[in-house]
Amino acid sequence: PQPVMLLPGFGAHPVRMRRMQHALAAAGHSAHEWGLGFNLGPTPANFAFLLGRVSSLAREHGEPVALVGWSLGGLFAREIARRQPEAVRKVITLGTPFSGDPHANNAWRAYQFVTGHPVDAPPIECDFAAKPPVPTVALWSPKDGVIAPRAACGWPHERDRAVAMRCNHLAFASDPGTIMEVLRQLDHDD
Repeated sequence: PQPVMLLPGFGAHPVRMRRMQHALAAAGHSAHEWGLGFNLGPTPANFAFLLGRVSSLAREHGEPVALVGWSLGGLFAREIARRQPEAVRKVITLGTPFSGDPHANNAWRAYQFVTGHPVDAPPIECDFAAKPPVPTVALWSPKDGVIAPRAACGWPHERDRAVAMRCNHLAFASDPGTIMEVLRQLDHDD
C-alpha cells in the first residue's frame, strides 16, 4: 500500500477518476484527488498548489507519493516529479502527450481556446519530454482517438516502461483493464 494522487485529464473533474480511486482504495492504497476540481489547464497558481499538495501528502504519509495522471494530468505529474523527485515515488501516465509535437492530438485547439495560451507555450516553465528522475510508466493506446499513440508512448529515453492498452482516450480513467494495469505498475518494483 502506498499514497497515490490522481490527476484528471483536460476538462475533466476528479469524479471521472472515481472508479480508479475506489479500486486503488480497495487494494489498500491511500488514493487522493488532486484538489483542484476541473482541470482547465496549467496556471502558475494551480501548479504551485499541486507542488505543495504533493509535498504535504508525502510528509503526511512519511513516504513519496505515486502520481497517476490522465492526459493533461500526466503532464502535470511528470513536471511535478521533475521538480520534486524526493516527494514522488513513481509517475504513471494514461494517454498523456508528453513526446513530440504538442499539436499531435485532436484537442489542442480546444485546449488553446479554454486556457488562452498556445499548447506549445504553457504559462509555467516545463520540459514534458524530459524523463523525470523517478520511475515513469506510460500507458498508451493505439485506439486512443484523441492523442497520437507515439506522443503518449514516448521513446525509451523519455520513460522507463510503456504498456499498450485497448481503450479509447475518454475511457482511460475507468477502463477495467487500465485500472488493473495501474495496480500492477504500482506493485512493480523499479
